[in-house]
Amino acid sequence: MPAAKGGVTWHKKAEKWRAQVRHKGEVHHLGLHETREAAEAAVAEFRALHPGKRTRKLDSVRRNHVRCFDERTLLAERAPIVDVMESGVKKLIRLSTASGKQLRCSRDHAILTPDGWRKAGELAVGDAVMVGGTAARPSEALVPPSLRRGIGVWTAMQRNRLIDELDVCYLCSRTFPREALQLDHVVPVALDLGKALDEKNLQPACEDCHAAKSADEQALAKRGGKVALAKADLVTAIADDGEEMTYDLAVEGPWHNFLANGIVVHNSYNEESGRYRELQPVFYLPAEERKLVQQGRPGRYEFVEGTPEQYGTATGAMEAAYREAYARYQEMLAAGVAREVARAVLPVGLFSSMYATCNARSLMHFLSLRTKRENSAVPSFPQREIEMVAEQMEQHWAGLMPLTHAAFEKHGRVAP
Repeated sequence: MPAAKGGVTWHKKAEKWRAQVRHKGEVHHLGLHETREAAEAAVAEFRALHPGKRTRKLDSVRRNHVRCFDERTLLAERAPIVDVMESGVKKLIRLSTASGKQLRCSRDHAILTPDGWRKAGELAVGDAVMVGGTAARPSEALVPPSLRRGIGVWTAMQRNRLIDELDVCYLCSRTFPREALQLDHVVPVALDLGKALDEKNLQPACEDCHAAKSADEQALAKRGGKVALAKADLVTAIADDGEEMTYDLAVEGPWHNFLANGIVVHNSYNEESGRYRELQPVFYLPAEERKLVQQGRPGRYEFVEGTPEQYGTATGAMEAAYREAYARYQEMLAAGVAREVARAVLPVGLFSSMYATCNARSLMHFLSLRTKRENSAVPSFPQREIEMVAEQMEQHWAGLMPLTHAAFEKHGRVAP
């Protein structure tokens, strides 16, 4: 690829790696090197001897943790800080809540509410936001409540199929009509979650035996004490509060939020911005299995396999263009041109990173549009690159919400 971290670029004519560093407004040329590793070592050595104030990742902060919250259960967790990014000067507002909490943030900063994420600038006095708090610890099964409910729904759906009209309670060996029997997990879900959706682990049990067994399983629950969680608090005041430099804090997933002055906010580092940070040279090259040739008339075309020659032409042209574009980008930065101007030469093949949140219904809408499946009720013809992203998102979602994903598949991949 055209460059590596730290001002390392490919010198086409010399066919060597060029190392250079911009320090205190001046460009320091560190020579040409036979290998990229040698050029990177030269850059690292220079920066070690000449530390600068501009840092993208703050080591002193990255070792710290912040309080975050599971957005399904609202229970508190701890998450390590991944990065702190400068986001530019913005106008700020101050939010005050009924419990006395205050937060200064930009209008576009996302804040967690009982109805999901909302921009701070969209909130009004009287709206509710989620804040950190505590509550008495309830009987806490070893399975999250949302998952436990889903398992219960799935189990009930199997009842008519797995219980005969007259069947035997596996605990007391007496015979009962179907309506007097329940399906029971022989191995409790709290002991082995892997058997929760295993039909072989389901057996008919009469109401008395089922109730007695369920009561015994309560010994698996935790009781007493307090639990830290997020709860609703009303906004009592919103006021403009000046203008100053802002920063984005990124925390490690799966829950990209943290507690700021007692209020639950998004980690806010959404999409990597070329206005405020130097973009890194990570570019897209299609894999060999990517279909390259378009056939048919507009609206009814299809893609077919390309030849090895076409693949070589495409990847060669892309790589050459990437190298040249990134070299020109670096040249402008070295000359003091603003990042937001210099980025104009970078192609769409540059990878970008972002965090996004959505609910299951929104994700289903996205997947129905950005994946192509034979069982889809509504045909879709996405570009392969966005489809690859969608496929990975769907794989993670199916693991988190297997019952909802199964219903999505069953009903033609259409959101409810």
